[in-house]
Amino acid sequence: MLFLFLGISVHAQKASATENLAAYGYSKRFSDTASCKKMQQLALEQAKKKNSIDDKIICYSYLALTQRRLLHLKDFSHYADSAYYLSDKTNKIRPKAYAFLAMGTLKSYIDEKPQAIQYLLASYKLFAQAAAHDQCSKIASDISYLFSPTSPTKVKKYAQEALYHAAKAGDAESILHARLAFGSYLTDNLKTENTAEWQKAVSFFKETVNLAEKHSGSIVSKSNIGIAYINLADLYSKGQKPIDEKSFLKNLEKATAIAKQYNIRIIYRSAIGLQGFYFTEKGDYAKAELLFIEGIKYQKSLPYTDNYLLATFYNSLKDVAAKRKDFEAYFNYDAEYVKYNELKYDESAQKVLQNADVRYESTKKLERIKQLELENELVQKNKLLGYGIAGVLLIGLVFMFRSYYYRQRYYQNREDFLKQEQANTELKVQLMEKETIENLSARLAMERRLLRSQMDPHFIFNALGNIQSMILQKDTLPAVSYLNKFAKLTRQVLEQSRKETISLEEEISTLKNYIELQQLRLNNGFEYLIECDETVETDILIPPLLIQPFIENAVEHGLKPQVKEIKGLITINFTQHTDEKNLICTIKDNGIGLAASRTLKLKDNHESLSTKITDERLSKMQKENPYAGFEVRERDQEEGPGCIVILNIPIL
Repeated sequence: MLFLFLGISVHAQKASATENLAAYGYSKRFSDTASCKKMQQLALEQAKKKNSIDDKIICYSYLALTQRRLLHLKDFSHYADSAYYLSDKTNKIRPKAYAFLAMGTLKSYIDEKPQAIQYLLASYKLFAQAAAHDQCSKIASDISYLFSPTSPTKVKKYAQEALYHAAKAGDAESILHARLAFGSYLTDNLKTENTAEWQKAVSFFKETVNLAEKHSGSIVSKSNIGIAYINLADLYSKGQKPIDEKSFLKNLEKATAIAKQYNIRIIYRSAIGLQGFYFTEKGDYAKAELLFIEGIKYQKSLPYTDNYLLATFYNSLKDVAAKRKDFEAYFNYDAEYVKYNELKYDESAQKVLQNADVRYESTKKLERIKQLELENELVQKNKLLGYGIAGVLLIGLVFMFRSYYYRQRYYQNREDFLKQEQANTELKVQLMEKETIENLSARLAMERRLLRSQMDPHFIFNALGNIQSMILQKDTLPAVSYLNKFAKLTRQVLEQSRKETISLEEEISTLKNYIELQQLRLNNGFEYLIECDETVETDILIPPLLIQPFIENAVEHGLKPQVKEIKGLITINFTQHTDEKNLICTIKDNGIGLAASRTLKLKDNHESLSTKITDERLSKMQKENPYAGFEVRERDQEEGPGCIVILNIPIL
């Protein structure tokens, strides 16, 4: 239904006075938030006073976009739903285009990318019919970002269309928006060894920055100016060595000034982060540390707390302290990092729940709309019944009686049917609510069980015991190294257990930390080897924490009971089946084997909870990928004793 615009007038439509007032209020969203909301509410009052559905739709849409800027998700959803619901009552292009824009922006905000693309494409087509080139350039840019990185062809297509409409519109705001989208395409496809491509991208962003500086007064989206500076600085950092330090730092200073002036957190974080990273890599640790400390002081001086930003800065300070071998400072920074990182995850979990609530409420509203339509149909049918009776009375009593009887019978049946449908709809809404809550509860329970299962208490105790022993023996450097690995492993497990997907590279990094700590625990009684075939791409996305339980079993039940004279060995090999969207992980050990391990287990009540949870997770994945699963068997006799695990992991 989204793309059926039958009955819509296709000629270009001018903006009304009310729309112009709402648009002017929206233009003040960065400079004066209070005036922005006041003017938009005034525009909405005018629309209601005139009882203009078209103007009300446009006002609701602008209010939704403003609430998105203020990060007020509940109000954002309310205004977007209101605009979209009213859009069904008009045949004008501009109101429908604004309603689809508001709904598409909402879907993008709550991470429903396919629906966001669908609504934004509908808005884009309508604004194109209305010859609203300024809106077309911005929407085409947003569509380009949504297709990244899965479809480079579509990213380029809509970025080029954004440039076309921006040139037609002729305003600096639209041109900057479109150039950033096309610049993003250039940098995403940039090969660092290709000097010509890099120079082309630098020239493009220099022109973009010059445009932004020349027309900064007329550009409302100040964040876009900051992004232009950040992108140009980032290009300098990736270019020829040595980099143009003066130009690199100059652009970051300008980005920082924009971020502070207009309170744009992501620009501020990126600017400070790039400078700090550069000086860290350069070896100027004192300057890098001062930058991060300055960033923390500035953030704490604000009336709100950005836990994500503070956690990022303290984590960067940890890295600087480690490179300076200032272990006291490292542990002080780590304590602050852990505090703000926990708060960051609490906020992240809250946001996930809020997004789930918005998705549910949106679906519930659609069901309610259908229910109201059924009730309205019932009312209309009852009216028709009254008209029919009045007409029959004019013909005659006898004919009236017979006509009334049959009509009454028909409408009674129809009313019963509609009431039954209404009851079914209400039941469906209740079931949907129950199912949503149960699914969310089950998922959170699975995440808690997964998190608990990843870090075995015996493993933690033994690892810390060995590190303590090193410290007592004054082996400071190895102790700090292993303590750093242990902290990193703990952080990786906490972070990855909250994610839907991670890259294979991240998974391998976690495995290396875990295995090296197991080596420490068993006094280096075994070796390990991780290999990836040429077909394997390390940036592919897979479910997190699937492999570690099998490594734990190989160590605990295979290598640990092995006689000391035999050096243990674990080999991990990755191969990729692109057609089946599957990653094959083969784990081999030269331990005592399955039969001997089962004999020992009869004397041990330990149950592998993590393996059971992994089996449950893979079973659920089989609905979308039938190849998901694992197989455990003995090694061939000629290879000697040991165990093989073949794990089929879906590529997401």
